[in-house]
Amino acid sequence: MDNFIVSARKYRPTTFDTVVGQQAITNTLKNAIRNNTLAQAFLFTGPRGVGKTTCARIMAKTINCLTPTPEMEACDQCESCISFNRSNSFNIHELDAASNNSVEDIRNLVDQVRIPPQVGAYKIYIIDEVHMLSQAAFNAFLKTLEEPPSYAKFILATTEKHKIIPTILSRCQIFDFKRITLEDISSHLAFVASKEGVEADAEALNIIAQKADGALRDALSIFDQMVSFSGRHITYKDVIENLNVLDYDYYFNIIEQILQQDTSAVLLTLNEIIDNGFDPQHFIHGLGSHLRSLLVSKDEATIRLMEVSKSLQDRYAEQSRRCSPQFLLQALNLNNQCDLNYRNSSNKRLHLEITLMQLCALSAGALTDTTQQIKPAIPKAAEPAKAKPGISQQQKPASSAAGSTSPTTAKAVYNTPPQQASETPNLVRESPPRSNSVRTVSINDDETESQDKPEEPEPATKNEFTQEKLILTWKAFVEDYKHISPSFATAIGRYEPQLKEDFVIDFTIDNNLIANDKLNMNALFDFLKNKLNNNQFKLNPIVAEKPQSAGAYTDREKFEQMAQHRPYLMTLKQALNLETEF
Repeated sequence: MDNFIVSARKYRPTTFDTVVGQQAITNTLKNAIRNNTLAQAFLFTGPRGVGKTTCARIMAKTINCLTPTPEMEACDQCESCISFNRSNSFNIHELDAASNNSVEDIRNLVDQVRIPPQVGAYKIYIIDEVHMLSQAAFNAFLKTLEEPPSYAKFILATTEKHKIIPTILSRCQIFDFKRITLEDISSHLAFVASKEGVEADAEALNIIAQKADGALRDALSIFDQMVSFSGRHITYKDVIENLNVLDYDYYFNIIEQILQQDTSAVLLTLNEIIDNGFDPQHFIHGLGSHLRSLLVSKDEATIRLMEVSKSLQDRYAEQSRRCSPQFLLQALNLNNQCDLNYRNSSNKRLHLEITLMQLCALSAGALTDTTQQIKPAIPKAAEPAKAKPGISQQQKPASSAAGSTSPTTAKAVYNTPPQQASETPNLVRESPPRSNSVRTVSINDDETESQDKPEEPEPATKNEFTQEKLILTWKAFVEDYKHISPSFATAIGRYEPQLKEDFVIDFTIDNNLIANDKLNMNALFDFLKNKLNNNQFKLNPIVAEKPQSAGAYTDREKFEQMAQHRPYLMTLKQALNLETEF
């Protein structure tokens, strides 16, 4: 029985033209060889499995070829090429820096550089994973790398360029290898399959390419694994079963069920996904990618942003025609919020199920039928200001959400302008539910602008309240607002407010940024207005003065300052009869 050779080795490129997905780099290297403008050192950097070491070997073989082709490829016929193919060339040396990273290893290399090549024009040193060299080894390598003999060439390869010291980088020509695209990987896998006599579905190869994440070597390893699993015919079903991949069908079915408002079917599909062993957060990421693909399928100019096959692009385009852009944008927002809050949720499955039920309600229009109740009238000349999303309507009274303002509230420094309330997406309104669906609000200016009417100004209320009630209400706001803006709640919770005459409320803050936070200040004003039943008070923020203490600069000052906080230092000094040298 012949020894099996994995595809990554068997189909490893041997010429520049057979390198996959790095045409810009291979063309540059061929032109440098043709024009005899080779640098003394090259650095090949990029992700794993993209061809760094392969290109280094091809380059070493080509520049030592005695009779290169007009296309600047090795001839594979001369003595130098034959010895290279047999792995017994004395002019091409490969060094693994992961296991040879000491100063002694570099000194041995420098000693070898002094010996000229026996066959060919150059002596080439390929150092793989060069970032693993120690600091001392890098320093020992500097002089030789900068001024080697005319016949010596160095090709360094690494996946972590940031770990290489700048003095080494400045002495090399740097080539950044890119991740190989799905299309290039799929095409190469199809080529390998035809050579091996394996029938493979295009969708199956596309899934393998996605799983490889831009590394051709990983893709070929997965391909060998699938051949072992399914024999000479690789199907899409075999790939998703063997690799445990959450396939496209789940996401297409979920969106179909959401569009049909079939909440029960959506929850059952989610249960099937979890029972199959998939991580729910992985499902959240996949659903977000699916919604994004549906959105970009709306326009032929952006459909190329999807790295999928042509048949799958058509399938995305067909489903996207039944989804409005507004639905997709709001669905992406819900999915993003679910992803952000998933890790902090104590009941992760329920958190995901609520998001899916919200998507069903969104497609049914239940999330947009209260637009008329919350959208304020915006003057034509007013420029709507963007508001921070996600603020609960519990923090805003109905009058503020309706965009009403009153001349009697002119004393207030902070109030909610109608422009901000009108542009806030996904507000949750406290109102009796009309159905079992989860209710939020989506603003659509085009549908409701003609129906908006100015509201009557609210009457002035000047209910008396005490300092104690103010402090209790203030603390209640801080506690509730920690779930919306923890930084703002912490900032105003450090100091107690003070009630002055004419309902002036002085409160201390650390800096002016807090005072200029209009959105959160308006939320504070509305909360106090509701709880205190008074809309005539005035918030007066005061920036706290921070004393500037002189720092200790000399050794004596530092010791004296430490001794003030730790008296035992002076006791220790006297007990041991120590003398300080200041």
